[in-house]
Amino acid sequence: MYHSELYVFDQDRPIPVCIRNYTKDDFDQLIEIQSECFPPPFPSELWWNKEQLTNHVTLFPEGALCVEINGELAGSLTGLCVDFDPNDAAHTWGEITDHGYIRNHDPNGNTLYIVDISVRPKYRKLGLGKLMMQAMYHVVIEKGYDRLLGGGRIPGYHKVADQMSPEAYLQAIISGQLKDPVITFLLRCGRVPLGIAKDYLEDEESCNYAVLMEWKNPFKNRQ
Repeated sequence: MYHSELYVFDQDRPIPVCIRNYTKDDFDQLIEIQSECFPPPFPSELWWNKEQLTNHVTLFPEGALCVEINGELAGSLTGLCVDFDPNDAAHTWGEITDHGYIRNHDPNGNTLYIVDISVRPKYRKLGLGKLMMQAMYHVVIEKGYDRLLGGGRIPGYHKVADQMSPEAYLQAIISGQLKDPVITFLLRCGRVPLGIAKDYLEDEESCNYAVLMEWKNPFKNRQ
């Protein structure tokens, strides 16, 4: 199981943090994190529920990570394993994650797929999301998967949707003309875009689009 103790910096002040697997004892805090990250009008029935969280820690505990600061959970990152074919990449979030219940987790799959990443707003300037993503890369390497994959929202797209396609929006981010809160963050984490996913998630800000973002295991053979 995963356990890493390290420091982050609040300006010049080092703060000890721990990245570890979450357990049933953490469920209340994990739901609290969701409520802070997705406040109303986001529907509360779409926050994690205890049945989903129980599946996470039972079916694939290696993919259930959290970050802790001074005894408080500051964020979480959840994944499952799927068998992914890059030549048949079309899917929705609900299809590939079983709507967050991960009952379709495939222990023999080739890809660690990100279900969700959340960081409490008060901790978002400490780089915790990037640290959790790097921890999940360690899981990919340790388990021998081909890649880490996930769909990244494009919450800035609705502002320019009448001016450009989602493909053009992605290219503008890559070229540095635009910044997007999610995609720019994922690029900083080392993720690389594979393409646009249509009708990925009901998401008004992203106009229901997402960008499939990949991190390839550097220790796997390439053709």
